Amino acid sequence: MSVSCTKTFFTRFYTDELKFEGSSYGSVFSSDILPSLGARINQSTKLRKYIVSPFDPRYRAWEMLLVILVVYSAWICPFEFAFLSYKEDALFIADHIVNGFFAVDIVLTFFVAYVDSRTYLLIDYHRKIAVRYLSTWFIFDVCSTAPLQSLSLLFTDHNGALGFKALNMLRLWRLRRVSSLFARLEKDIRFDYFWTRCTKLISVTLFAVHCAGCFYYLIADKYPNPRKTWIGAEYPNFKQQSVWKRYIASIYWSIVTLTTTGYGDLHAENTIEMVFDIVYMLFNLGLTSYLIGNMTNLVVHWTSRTRSFRDNVRACTEFAARNQLPPKIQDQMLSHICLKFKTEGMKQQETLSDLPRAIRSNIAQYLFLSTVQKVQLFNGVSHNFLFQLVSEMEAEYFPPREDVVLQNEAPMNIYILVSGAADMVAHNGLQKVVLKVQPEDTFGEIGVLCDRPEPFTVRTTELSQILRLNRNSLSSIIQVNKADGQIVMSNLFSVLSSRRKTKSETESSRKPRICRT
Repeated sequence: MSVSCTKTFFTRFYTDELKFEGSSYGSVFSSDILPSLGARINQSTKLRKYIVSPFDPRYRAWEMLLVILVVYSAWICPFEFAFLSYKEDALFIADHIVNGFFAVDIVLTFFVAYVDSRTYLLIDYHRKIAVRYLSTWFIFDVCSTAPLQSLSLLFTDHNGALGFKALNMLRLWRLRRVSSLFARLEKDIRFDYFWTRCTKLISVTLFAVHCAGCFYYLIADKYPNPRKTWIGAEYPNFKQQSVWKRYIASIYWSIVTLTTTGYGDLHAENTIEMVFDIVYMLFNLGLTSYLIGNMTNLVVHWTSRTRSFRDNVRACTEFAARNQLPPKIQDQMLSHICLKFKTEGMKQQETLSDLPRAIRSNIAQYLFLSTVQKVQLFNGVSHNFLFQLVSEMEAEYFPPREDVVLQNEAPMNIYILVSGAADMVAHNGLQKVVLKVQPEDTFGEIGVLCDRPEPFTVRTTELSQILRLNRNSLSSIIQVNKADGQIVMSNLFSVLSSRRKTKSETESSRKPRICRT
């Protein structure tokens, strides 16, 4: 096969695969519940009066609002701790408004049902909800919501005010909400996993840079000799500069230290700063390893399927060239590999094989029973017989111009064409199309039921979905349902008669007509 043919296959099917992966089907999966059966059961549960369901869309919207406020708190807490002094200004009022929202959430939590970890059912008893909340996160939520800014104004002592500012960092406890949000988004197939993970990694990095910069500036700001600090050595009058210039200098130091590209212009000048630098750089070792490991896994997972596909195409092409296979067989090999690459993302067989047999039977009945009922070979058999047949069938996809059955091979399966088209070809020196196979037609049944080699080659003419029934499975079902087996054999003779009639009509239509005047 030529190189251009190989590239054509690769380009066409890889483009289709990208389109397929762009589609999405999804629902939000909670991190503390079995998805998705438990979620659907609990969403339809009627709760007691004054109890809020955690799956209520309005409560979900309230949680999203709190997550936005958590992002604000995560940025403002270290910034206020290092750069600002508490006073009754606009920022002071905004902090109290944010705390008010979280105080409302504390009260609301006493009325929100929760999912029991053992039964996965919603618990809507007021007493159990209260006991659970009081014994877990209540104390931490109260401490992170207490108006410590107002209390710090009561102290004129500098150390007392600083102590309350340090306690105000308890508001970072609210970050657990962001962690829970990312845990849900990673399970939600409506959002791309790669970009969700990247967003989480970037958020963790920015938060670490922000906190380290703020704490490092606080050390310089509280040091007795400002000129013997990392920022004072470079900017002796740094306290007279604007807050944003000092903040940018701190972030600059934090980023160059985190990325291990420190330029030496801002460095530790005293023992306390040296100790902080040591701790921060040791932390950076773990953070950098975490980031690099996650990004490597994401990139490898993203490209592994494409790399495997390219290797298969290359191996297939080299095998065909080494063994000097004819172009027709090469085309069939590449078509099969490309179709497998395109459909393996659906993971149909993997999904079905992981399910219990009863569920697989129900799925097969729902998908294919209506098609099998219209097949002439199974006309008049009992419903139980059809149900047993459908439960044993497997669906497969075949690309155009691929041989499904070969003439004179041992009979192994009966096939039902669900969609697409195929030709029955006879090889008698020359290839001759005997019959066109249409949806709801069968082939391979002559060899299986009559115990003889396959009389024809069946070749697809377009992309086809085909149901396959194993010979041993059919024999076992017929042994249990002997009356239905006799009906199947009777239908087989009817099918052969109709095919002979169709064949003769086709041949007569092809004969040249003699016009007489």
